Amino acid sequence: QVKLVESGGGLVQAGDLLTLSCVASGWISRKPPRGWFRKAPGLAREFVAAINWSGDSTNYADSVRGRFTISRDNAKNTVYLQMNSLKPEDTAIYYCAAGSVSKFSRFYDYWGQGTQVTVSS
Repeated sequence: QVKLVESGGGLVQAGDLLTLSCVASGWISRKPPRGWFRKAPGLAREFVAAINWSGDSTNYADSVRGRFTISRDNAKNTVYLQMNSLKPEDTAIYYCAAGSVSKFSRFYDYWGQGTQVTVSS
């Protein structure tokens, strides 16, 4: 059974850096594309970033482009989201997903449970 587990969330101040990790288990040889989404209180879940299987193609939401970096280590079945220059509006639960590079969540097959990121002003 495929399982995605996020880690690295926490409480930080505006301008700080934070790196999230998402470890996948349950695959033997597949290296599917992966993505990050987030959901803030009262708002819909939104796309953050995605990366293809080899890591040489990435996609970002306009709101995070230039501040966030998605990367992957296939040997560890892990995808990372490095978040720089964090803003209070980045506060949300961040979810790892697998199966697509789309900005639309319906194209993803698997989801993690999420990790909370809180940015204080």
